[in-house]
Amino acid sequence: MGKKVFVIDLSICNGCYCCQFACKDEHVGNDWSPIAKPQPEIGQFWVKLDEKVRGTVPKVKVSYRPHLCMHCDDAPCMDSCPVDAIYKRDDGIVVIHPEKCTGCRNCVDACPYGVIYFNEDLNIAQKCTGCAHLLDNGWSEPRCADACPTLALRFMDEEDAKKLIAGAEVWKPELKNKVMPRVYYRNVPKKFVAGTVYDPAEEEVVIGATCTITEQGGRKHSVSTDSYGDFWFNDLEDGTYRLEIRHEGKVKVFDGLDTAAADINLGDIALA
Repeated sequence: MGKKVFVIDLSICNGCYCCQFACKDEHVGNDWSPIAKPQPEIGQFWVKLDEKVRGTVPKVKVSYRPHLCMHCDDAPCMDSCPVDAIYKRDDGIVVIHPEKCTGCRNCVDACPYGVIYFNEDLNIAQKCTGCAHLLDNGWSEPRCADACPTLALRFMDEEDAKKLIAGAEVWKPELKNKVMPRVYYRNVPKKFVAGTVYDPAEEEVVIGATCTITEQGGRKHSVSTDSYGDFWFNDLEDGTYRLEIRHEGKVKVFDGLDTAAADINLGDIALA
């Protein structure tokens, strides 16, 4: 059996929550021992869709990111378990054996992604199983992937996914070489700088103003304001930028625009 990976394309995830709903439908009230005991109705999301609102009105973008167990190749949860209740299958899926788990909670604390939950009623740790019980019975993918209407969430053979993985990122990239996660995110949203340019004397937006943003390394990108006076610089890496706006001899400069903390909406910019 070849190893599997999850490949999630955030550019086509539309926030429908089908993955989250399908996971609940499959696991709440259903005992899939020895893979998993029933998931509680509330408090646990083995697949959780996080919604992030970026920027400020009216320059706003909304992005979604499904979070689940990363099924790490060097999983800290496995190392933390004193009774060897956590194991990795040949297909790469990490499973907590519900009948061997003693409820020590070590794995909950050890998971750097916070995707292991504790079931107080059953006194066991629980998480995404990759629907291993379905895979063992002929399914080609878990319920979350099966339910995704845009194919944003895919479950694939690692060999078949090589080209997709090559252009992908992982959650908490600083941990990549340490835990080696098997969930990859494509088209992770980068930061933006945006604003609206207007002429205070004319009380009109400025169309066709040249906006040039300069990275710390000196590389420049230019756009023109549109028919609404708006400009957007998308897909910016975290860093400090200089923005210069020019139109008919008028100049406005912003130094030290720091995208590390958040996307930047400069609002209405008077070009006088």
